Amino acid sequence: MALLQAILDWRLFELSGTPITVGSILTAITLVLISLVVSRLVQRLLARTMRSRQIAGTVPVMQRLVHYTIMLVGIGVAMDTLGIQLGTLFAAGAIFAVGLGFAMQNIAQNFVSGVILLIERTIKPGDILEVEGTVVRVIEMGIRSTLARTRDEEELIIPNAMLVQSTVKNYTLRDSLYRLRAPVGVVYDADMKLVFETLKTTAENLAWRKQMKDPLVLLTEFGDSSVNFEVSVWVDNPWQARQSMSKLHDAIWWALKDAGITIAFPQLDVHFDPPVTDSVRRLGGPVPVSA
Repeated sequence: MALLQAILDWRLFELSGTPITVGSILTAITLVLISLVVSRLVQRLLARTMRSRQIAGTVPVMQRLVHYTIMLVGIGVAMDTLGIQLGTLFAAGAIFAVGLGFAMQNIAQNFVSGVILLIERTIKPGDILEVEGTVVRVIEMGIRSTLARTRDEEELIIPNAMLVQSTVKNYTLRDSLYRLRAPVGVVYDADMKLVFETLKTTAENLAWRKQMKDPLVLLTEFGDSSVNFEVSVWVDNPWQARQSMSKLHDAIWWALKDAGITIAFPQLDVHFDPPVTDSVRRLGGPVPVSA
């Protein structure tokens, strides 16, 4: 016992006037290991609690925050046990910290943004977003960045600061309803009442649309070559919006064809003045016909 006590009290060196012994080093190591064990236990308890409350999407981010916090406290206590004054250490490294702070400005910004997203929960794994014109599905949220997948199965790493500081559309924040708008133009000599009824009936008979929301048909514009309508329906899967839009266009196309209604296309009338036609006739060429 005396031998063990002598080994623990054996001075290795001094740090800021505090003797560093084998015992103090073992104590510091033990504190770090205890912090690691406590961190794992708290993470498991946190994951179980959050899943029971159906907020499992933010579990990984919250676990990392808890781990960093517990380990930071544990390492701080261990350093204090060794006689290292954290205040003195921070003061000595103040100049270095300032330079490092400028270099890590973006990282710190993204870290803080990640904490904000975690607290507000306006974006969660599984949400469908539109970021800078690209529709993505959130796969995983981290402290610094968010992993998302596009409709083309491309993986995007989005800095959290972008999600906090810019305007982001979240199609599934409160519900998954999404509105499809299909413009269509018909010729001016078409029966407009028939066009309206055909478009309305076609939209109402779509089995895949959201039945709780009525479709809407609007006459939007008297264009240069067509009378323009807009057909809008609601769907409950924004991720499949392109496929649903294709189905809507296909239904409108065949409905107008079956009703004998012509879908307009740009046309241009060209008229030739008499001097032009006379010149062509003298050259022996075919006389152009106004179209």
